[in-house]
Amino acid sequence: MSTPLVSLTDAGISYQQLDALKSVTMHLNQGEVLGLFGHNGAGKTTMMKLILGVISPSRGTVEVMGMAPDSKEAWHCRSKVGYLPENVSFYEQLTGLEVLTYFAKLKGFNKKQAIDLLEQVGITHAMKRQVKTYSKGMRQRLGLAQAFIGEPKLLLLDEPTVGLDPIATRDFYKTVDQLKSNGSSVILCSHVLPGVEQHIDRAMILSTGELLAMGTLAQLRQQAALPVTIKPFGLNGTVANDSKLKGFLTASCPNTLLVPEQEKMKVLKQLLSHEGLDDLQVDTANLEQVYQHFLLKHESGEKK
Repeated sequence: MSTPLVSLTDAGISYQQLDALKSVTMHLNQGEVLGLFGHNGAGKTTMMKLILGVISPSRGTVEVMGMAPDSKEAWHCRSKVGYLPENVSFYEQLTGLEVLTYFAKLKGFNKKQAIDLLEQVGITHAMKRQVKTYSKGMRQRLGLAQAFIGEPKLLLLDEPTVGLDPIATRDFYKTVDQLKSNGSSVILCSHVLPGVEQHIDRAMILSTGELLAMGTLAQLRQQAALPVTIKPFGLNGTVANDSKLKGFLTASCPNTLLVPEQEKMKVLKQLLSHEGLDDLQVDTANLEQVYQHFLLKHESGEKK
């Protein structure tokens, strides 16, 4: 088993009486994309700052590429880390190309890479214009280009699709998939859940500094025990008269069956045995539903 690229072991940080992040343990492997989800104040940005070494843990340990990110020894690893903060801001008077060339040189790269990255994020046409003339979406693209300098081994992206239109969002996720296939690890922090799930390997859900759940979407679905929704077409009242199926019907959804994951195949086979069946719609719980489940459970004070 290879050493994780990022490890947090009972890592937490407190400001006076406030626990910004309670004791969190997590590992991120090479070539893995982790989705970090939670409302404002959940501790997402705090966790990213710990991994960047900008702040130090009050307790527990943080390791990135085998060393503490806040130590003097970690300086040479920083060129292998890319970061996009939630609110990007640049020198307004400089052009996009000047801004990116400046950041590229800070990381030991040249102007050519800056030009290539501007092309990759789709703002070549505006690279000679001052940043103050850029729209929010263009600034976000410039921020992404800055984070991608040097094909980082670790990429931390805080709300990366804010201000991006649907096409730019699609292009952004293509770049994330490409970086992953090249062996980069990504921590993707987002409020916007639709569209994220097919690009992440695991999800981590935080609330008020506490880790509520972590795992693949399949594992989280299993933990949450959310049912599969099956909607048959063409059977009309037949389902209600079938002793093997009627128990899965609910008053709120008269023609829809809510089926536990482990019963899914049995129910589908039973439905397929009915001659009148025209079509089937099968929906498993999506990331948004899984997220809401853990959040509501936490808010109602249940034990994990």
